[in-house]
Amino acid sequence: MTPRPIVLLLSGPNLNLLGERQPLIYGSATLDDLVGLARATADAHGLDLEHVQSNHEGDLVDAVQGARGRCAALVVNAAALTHYGRSLHDALLTFEGPLVELHISNPHSREEWRHESVVSPIATAVVAGFGGAGYRLAIDGVAELLRPPPAGSTEEGSDR
Repeated sequence: MTPRPIVLLLSGPNLNLLGERQPLIYGSATLDDLVGLARATADAHGLDLEHVQSNHEGDLVDAVQGARGRCAALVVNAAALTHYGRSLHDALLTFEGPLVELHISNPHSREEWRHESVVSPIATAVVAGFGGAGYRLAIDGVAELLRPPPAGSTEEGSDR
């Protein structure tokens, strides 16, 4: 039996407070609820899901480095690090599989400082503004990106 591909889900600063922090923006689901949704979606696609949440950028950098050569894809909700996490950006550049940037809200409909992302320029895809359902959509997207193209197809796959 071959091992199932692993998707690493990274959650940045303050996401551990989901469910109690700004529910009008982020909803009432907890991070555990959203990780559970992502895990169930991954399982339905024949994927394993690992999750790392940290309020410290270096921990997320370490997780990305540990995923190299081991994980098939990354889904990253970098939270505020999205806008200034240069060391996270540099670590993500070293990962060779699909990278999906994830946001619960739509950063472009919020404060000006949230409009710039250090992750988007290197991401394969971005899922934003779908609330908690974005976790399911991100994993569905990763599963599609990991699916081999049909025989005889000229599909290219990831741009990274």
